[in-house]
Amino acid sequence: MAWSRSRWTPPAYSLLLSAVVLGPLLGPGYLLLRDAVSTPRSYFTDSAWGIADAAARAVPQDAVIAALTTVFDGGLVVKTILLLALWLAGWGAAVMVRTVLPAVSLPALLVASTIAVWNPYVAERLLQGHWSLLVGYAALPWTVVAALAVRQGRSWWALSVCLAAAGLTPTGALLAALIALVVLAAPGGSGRGLRVVVTLGIAAVASSPWLVATAVSGGGVDQTDPAGWAAFAARAEPGLGTLGSLAGLGGIWNSEAVPGSRTGIFALVGTILLLTPVAFGVWPLIRRRRNPVIVGLGVVALCAVVIPALAATGPGLAVARAMGDIVPGAGLLRDSQKWVALAMPFYVLAAAAGIGQMCRGRRRNRVQPAAPSAAQCTRFRTAWLPGTVTVLALLIALPDLAWGVGNSVRPVTYPPSWRAVAAELDGSTGDVAVLPAGMFRRFPYSGDAPVLDPAPRMLPLDVLQTGELIVAGGTVRGEGARATDVQNALLAGESADALAELGVGWVLVENTTPGELGESEQTLKPLDIAYSDAQLTLYRVPDPLIAQHRPTAAVVVAHLAWALLLLGGLAVGVLRRIGLRHNAGRSDQP
Repeated sequence: MAWSRSRWTPPAYSLLLSAVVLGPLLGPGYLLLRDAVSTPRSYFTDSAWGIADAAARAVPQDAVIAALTTVFDGGLVVKTILLLALWLAGWGAAVMVRTVLPAVSLPALLVASTIAVWNPYVAERLLQGHWSLLVGYAALPWTVVAALAVRQGRSWWALSVCLAAAGLTPTGALLAALIALVVLAAPGGSGRGLRVVVTLGIAAVASSPWLVATAVSGGGVDQTDPAGWAAFAARAEPGLGTLGSLAGLGGIWNSEAVPGSRTGIFALVGTILLLTPVAFGVWPLIRRRRNPVIVGLGVVALCAVVIPALAATGPGLAVARAMGDIVPGAGLLRDSQKWVALAMPFYVLAAAAGIGQMCRGRRRNRVQPAAPSAAQCTRFRTAWLPGTVTVLALLIALPDLAWGVGNSVRPVTYPPSWRAVAAELDGSTGDVAVLPAGMFRRFPYSGDAPVLDPAPRMLPLDVLQTGELIVAGGTVRGEGARATDVQNALLAGESADALAELGVGWVLVENTTPGELGESEQTLKPLDIAYSDAQLTLYRVPDPLIAQHRPTAAVVVAHLAWALLLLGGLAVGVLRRIGLRHNAGRSDQP
């Protein structure tokens, strides 16, 4: 009975915790907050394949959403994936703890689930709109479990699924691959070199959509704008400094994408409450276990905190700028705080071990003939008090994570104008230019925070975007060279022929958002209006020069390989489970 309770309570608790976090988002509508954009339907455009001018940052994410939204509503798809991510993060944390520390109590498992779901990293990434990054984050504890199974000579299918799921984004692929390599390269067992080589091969397939797209298009391989390293560096929170903020799993670069409780001195209190159970378990975890995997995860956690902190200093920024000038695609690394996710698996293990340490401390304070064993610490009266207090402290440490991070993460409703424009463009040719200039919008229906323009995911044609970002009052140059030329032509009021020569067949003016229009009226006035209402106005550019379609066969194959890795691994796992149950049933027969 106790084993069954410890097995099923963590997933139920994690699901409840995830529902509390995402509460408002579970209603009807679409996620539209800063970088997060969900739409009723997405399409297989060049941008979705990752072969547009800009870097392939949302690959294979956008193609997956395009495929799923041919059947399901896009808002439901994104919200389901996000709920699954948080649920699996909490559940996976408990499974990882039970695998690495089999003698821990159920309260320790619940503490592990709480730390994985209820922390500043999750809150800040939700507010920034990085929902797909949380998929890679959720895969980390499961990756540890799967890699440990490989070390024990079991099948690779689970690790393949973990690496593929994390590979929904490039960052997630790198996070999971690094954790897998740390576990599999740790001393112990036979065939360590072979394990590492096979893992690298699987990770390459999991990353192939964005690697191949980058190779085909050349997008994102130019020198990274030096201004981006400082703009996206980790940020110090009140009373903590940069190092303390990162140690508390906070410190995102955008000071506006932060829960209110992290904007004052309570950030220090919350960080202390988070790190206390972790601190209780660090030394016993490393010293008594002497497990090379645990030590490796501890080193990764330390680096995940210290390196981003160093990267935010003057010398660190100088090194980063130099690397950006030399290494193609180095811009993937510039949001350094996102790598703090690598600390989560060790934090979870340490906190669970810390509950065990508290148990022993409580028992030693009583009149006992001897200190109890680890197994004895699983008793209800011994383990539940420190476990319950710790869970409550972790929840109090970030009170406004509840209900959509203080109701900031909530669904929006698009006006019907978007559907009408999408229908008008369906089956036509030429790319779409958008006005006002820039990539971010403030619509009346989207709230106070700036949101990424939904047009590229809402419309069936490629929407040109410069990739230029306004960060902390400064500008970070994007990679969209042709989009920049088109935007400059519009703002300068050049003729429609100039747009047509650049491959533009349509100009969409989003009427309800502020932004720069320049002299674009001179360009738009002679054009025919294909659709117009209070929200959107769509202009037709005659005779656009249609560029030869780019070769996408390799990109499509890479996406299919990624899908096969994910779905094939899941299929093997299901078949193995069915086979095990079948064999168990036959063995029970007389």
